Amino acid sequence: MTDDCIFCKIAKGEIPSRKVYEDDEILAFHDINPSAPVHFLVIPKKHIASMQDLAAADVPLLGRMQVLIPRLALEQGCRPGPEGGFRLIANNGADGGQEVPHLHYHVVGGPRPWKRNQPGVVRSD
Repeated sequence: MTDDCIFCKIAKGEIPSRKVYEDDEILAFHDINPSAPVHFLVIPKKHIASMQDLAAADVPLLGRMQVLIPRLALEQGCRPGPEGGFRLIANNGADGGQEVPHLHYHVVGGPRPWKRNQPGVVRSD
């Protein structure tokens, strides 16, 4: 963790958040500016600046995050099956729209339509 990273501070409990899930390596918390009925972030507690900074040693952690996300999405109100679902967004680097330099996934879903023109959410319809 780094001292100047807002997500590291949230992971350490220095900045409050509305937690969705927490274990020794992963934290999920509600987005402060949600763009859909369900909108939360999933981060590794380990500071990884972006996907470009992942190493082979991070594969088990990322795999755990990927398996955890669908369960949390359902628990937070996303509908299952082909009629439901959620969007998983990982912006990478400045050109990719990443605003916080700490790897994170936006999990966005719930009944549509969602708000238009919200950061982190690109509508395809």
